[in-house]
Amino acid sequence: MSRIGNKPIDVPSGVEIEITPGMVKVKGPKGELSQEISRDITVELDDGIIKVSRPTDRGPHRALHGLTRSLVQNMVTGVTDGYEKHLEIQGVGYRAQSKGKGIELALGYSHPVPIEAVEGIELEVPEPTAIVVRGIDKQKVGQVAANIREKRPPEPYKGKGIRYRGEHVARKVGKRV
Repeated sequence: MSRIGNKPIDVPSGVEIEITPGMVKVKGPKGELSQEISRDITVELDDGIIKVSRPTDRGPHRALHGLTRSLVQNMVTGVTDGYEKHLEIQGVGYRAQSKGKGIELALGYSHPVPIEAVEGIELEVPEPTAIVVRGIDKQKVGQVAANIREKRPPEPYKGKGIRYRGEHVARKVGKRV
């Protein structure tokens, strides 16, 4: 092994790690996640610290090394703290409301737009113009938030639509008379 991982990952108390060739499983207070990893990359658990290492310094191994380290770190963070994405709805008459486990959006179409909750993801509507997507899997949370945003992305003239909290939408100047 030529090099040990970028930064070792500290495992908080209450988190169990199971490492098998080609697979890492993480179990914590919020749930359990597993991830397939490349067999070229070595993941070791030593005294509550996870170390990721690669066999060579060639490009593909370096890329897999960083990817694997990030995936394992995201799993550990997910089962301890979880992830959430906040979405804002802007526009006259645009709103969201809870409907069972999913949500229903009124986005200026002639019909309401239902969004079903994916397994492991919790959708919350704290106010009619805000949506919170929560879960332990970072990729799933981001994908569900992107799918919701896709229903009516912010348009550049009036800024109406669904956007991430803090997202800047570049505005265009309209017609000039």
